[in-house]
Amino acid sequence: MGQTRRAMAPPLLHLQNIALTLGGAPLLAGAELAVEPGDRLCLVGRNGSGKSTLLKIAAGLLESDGGTRFFQPGATIRYLPQEPDFAGFATTLAYAEAGLGPTDDPHRARYLLERLGLTGEEDPAKLSGGEARRAALARTLAPDPDILLLDEPTNHLDLPAIEWLEEELAAVRGALVLISHDRRFLQDLTRATVWLDRGLTRRLDRGFGEFEAWRDKVLEEEEAAAHKLDRKIVAEEHWVRYGVSGRRKRNMRRMAELGELRRAKREARRVEGAVQLQVSEAQLSGKLVIDAEGLSKSFGERAIVKNLSLRVLRGDRLGLVGANGAGKTTLVNLLTGKLAPDAGQAKIGANVEMATLDQSRAALDPADTVANFLTGGGGDWVEISGKKKHVVGYMQDFLFKPEQARTPVSRLSGGERARLMLARALALPSNFLVLDEPTNDLDLETLDLVEEMLADYPGTVLVVSHDRDFLDRVATSVLVAEGEGNWIEYAGGYSDMVAQRGAGVGARAMERPKTEAKPKQEPRQEPKQKRKLSFNEKHALENLPAEMERLRGIRDKAQAILADPDLFTREPKKFEQASATLAKIDADLAAAEDRWLELEMLREELEG
Repeated sequence: MGQTRRAMAPPLLHLQNIALTLGGAPLLAGAELAVEPGDRLCLVGRNGSGKSTLLKIAAGLLESDGGTRFFQPGATIRYLPQEPDFAGFATTLAYAEAGLGPTDDPHRARYLLERLGLTGEEDPAKLSGGEARRAALARTLAPDPDILLLDEPTNHLDLPAIEWLEEELAAVRGALVLISHDRRFLQDLTRATVWLDRGLTRRLDRGFGEFEAWRDKVLEEEEAAAHKLDRKIVAEEHWVRYGVSGRRKRNMRRMAELGELRRAKREARRVEGAVQLQVSEAQLSGKLVIDAEGLSKSFGERAIVKNLSLRVLRGDRLGLVGANGAGKTTLVNLLTGKLAPDAGQAKIGANVEMATLDQSRAALDPADTVANFLTGGGGDWVEISGKKKHVVGYMQDFLFKPEQARTPVSRLSGGERARLMLARALALPSNFLVLDEPTNDLDLETLDLVEEMLADYPGTVLVVSHDRDFLDRVATSVLVAEGEGNWIEYAGGYSDMVAQRGAGVGARAMERPKTEAKPKQEPRQEPKQKRKLSFNEKHALENLPAEMERLRGIRDKAQAILADPDLFTREPKKFEQASATLAKIDADLAAAEDRWLELEMLREELEG
């Protein structure tokens, strides 16, 4: 059902009709993957769909039960595993250099290790999980192969490293096949998408940026076909698969609402002054969540936070970003009262009830069951916003199956554990969520769900994340580590911060001596240098609302026709025409909404 592939030279690598059964259940059932010279592919699918397994088969590390694997004689391939093997290597440099071929640059391994925060002298047996992944990435990138197969290359990398890696991969001459849950990373690097779903693959010869709209259309067509054949779609399957489209469309409305919140925040900052701070504190009793004044903290000679003043109001979504080691977790602990500052103070507002999700997943007991963890041992019910919900129903909201209720935590995957921790945090009575790397190990569909949950959350959110797309979709402002203990807050998401700051996280630290004298002038000067909307962009922005209304009118008519429960039996042709119209109009409307939102946010950014 994917798009017809263009005719090109014979592929470097070709998997055909790949089948594999694991644990008695078919994981792959006719999957295909073709990699041609210069390809930029992403392999996407839900957690557990078999992406990593298919990549191992492509790398020649795993045998399939059926199908064929063709690899061009003389071509070279390198594969990044999720769990590298360091056996037999005394240092990380020795491990990285072992990946080099006779004609490769012998100095590149050390260069890559240093760029990834390693010296090359580390003992592989003593590496943390993140250090091990970075050493494996250096070994994989050091040669110049014909094909690079990268399984979650951004895991355990901070924002500066992720943006550096994008530049490195963009310059690679060989073909790339990427598995990643980082939307922005995939959007920036890919030109074709292979979707693995229910054991089969479908290819779209466009980058990831156009994949989700295409996937939604495919799923809508499947749903219409299933309805036409009078099949009953199991409720949980409907939610997991076909609910994706609805969630994405609802998120477009929420993105527009987020834009309004960001606009209001900028306006508030322009008029807020020292006198007003004291008055507004009295007026915002119960609405003030955190009030930090002159907050400072150092460890030895190293300043983590220096003279930070910050106010977090009810409803704010504040993102904390910075390089690994910048002190993000320390700052969270200072702001929430878990750690005492060296100077200044952080006051928590009245009636604040906090729930925390930490990236270590330390609160999970491996012997506990899913249901028991969610209820806190309190029977079969979870209380959400004062209303009781059966734990099985709540589990399904987070994509767990009913039969997993008694599953021990030790048997859950990393993604399932991440979802479980988030479900528990949202189940606790709270009006203030503190989330440390909530997107770790989550697939794209689950990220959609997390964003929806946070959009519906009535309280305040403080989130630490290296996921740029997630911050753009969630945050009303971001607090950025500028180095030497300095933190600056920028209205908007990650992209808004980059537009105001002129650079991503980490890049400015090297430029600070040039700008330190006037660090706050750049955000105000930057918009003056922006281009203006083109004639076509202005025309589209003015006319898209009317076009969207026209499409909604057609959609409403099609839905009214399909609301007749006897239509399919009485007039099957009319039913089929209405279903096809509805699917097309929904896709057109989603595309128009996406374009309008993109232009509206661009206009807002350019006009400052």
